[in-house]
Amino acid sequence: MSVSPDSSAPIQAALEVLWIKFLPQIEERLAVLEAAAAELSAGTLTPGHSRQAHEAAHKLAGVLGTFGLTKGTVLAREAELLYIPDDLPDAEQAPQLTQIAAQIRAMIDRVK
Repeated sequence: MSVSPDSSAPIQAALEVLWIKFLPQIEERLAVLEAAAAELSAGTLTPGHSRQAHEAAHKLAGVLGTFGLTKGTVLAREAELLYIPDDLPDAEQAPQLTQIAAQIRAMIDRVK
């Protein structure tokens, strides 16, 4: 079967529609990561917020890959591993988690 270069156009168009649809959720999840990193830096992160950040990172890891943001998936998985449900990451990890959120934010902003 031969695939013409234009055969991917419908797929690309569908992905663009899905990106627009899911962008608000993606940004909400990223905001959770950004807030959790700020709270960890300030020493105010709670286990509940750490769990929320873990869940947000997990969901971001899945959705970012769908849109071709493979590096975003890798970063989100890294954050997912650092935000331990019902526990807190080490305070020394705050700069790393802040950087992860900033890198994901930059990727999303480039695609918008």
